Amino acid sequence: MLSAPLRRHVAFDFLKPCAFIKGAMASIDQLSGMAEKARTAIGTKELTALADRGYFSGKEIFACHEAGIATLVPPTKTSNAKADGRFDKANCIYDPGKNEYRCPAEQPIIWRFASVEKDLTYHRYSSSDCKACPRKEQCTSSAQRRVTRWEHQAVLEEMHVRLEQTPDAMRIHRCTVEHPYGTIKAWMGATHFLIMLLIYIHTKRYENN
Repeated sequence: MLSAPLRRHVAFDFLKPCAFIKGAMASIDQLSGMAEKARTAIGTKELTALADRGYFSGKEIFACHEAGIATLVPPTKTSNAKADGRFDKANCIYDPGKNEYRCPAEQPIIWRFASVEKDLTYHRYSSSDCKACPRKEQCTSSAQRRVTRWEHQAVLEEMHVRLEQTPDAMRIHRCTVEHPYGTIKAWMGATHFLIMLLIYIHTKRYENN
């Protein structure tokens, strides 16, 4: 699955288009709808929807889960903590039995309250032990380490495990989807995005001289 500035969404089954949406909204809202159309077009009950990170939406991934469709969508990067040399959320381990997180210093990050934003329920966790922690500078720039967990976060965690077990997923996506979709765009006249590697440009220049 993929999208483009032309707002055409196409699902492919081994290089053959099997579902199509024209004039759709942004990619982030299209995953479950395209997956359902693809499953109907292929005529199968079991389906794994593979898409790029532009389609990453917890709400859409959960909708696929509820429909019995497995998903493989890499998450978007929303935190600069790792780039700044600090621990990010992935370093805090969730314990479903206690409904709390363990920080990198092995201290609890406990549940505080829940809130609803845009019809989605989020649980908020924070630690009371950060002030005296020797690893605080590596962990957070705030007074406390805070973690937010969506009510259906477990579905996203299951997908993350599938992604780790399928390390070639995005390479398969590129090989299966990008070329035929680029061809469709070229048919529609969008050829101004065609590029070549610099080495090939140099080669052609020398050949023409």
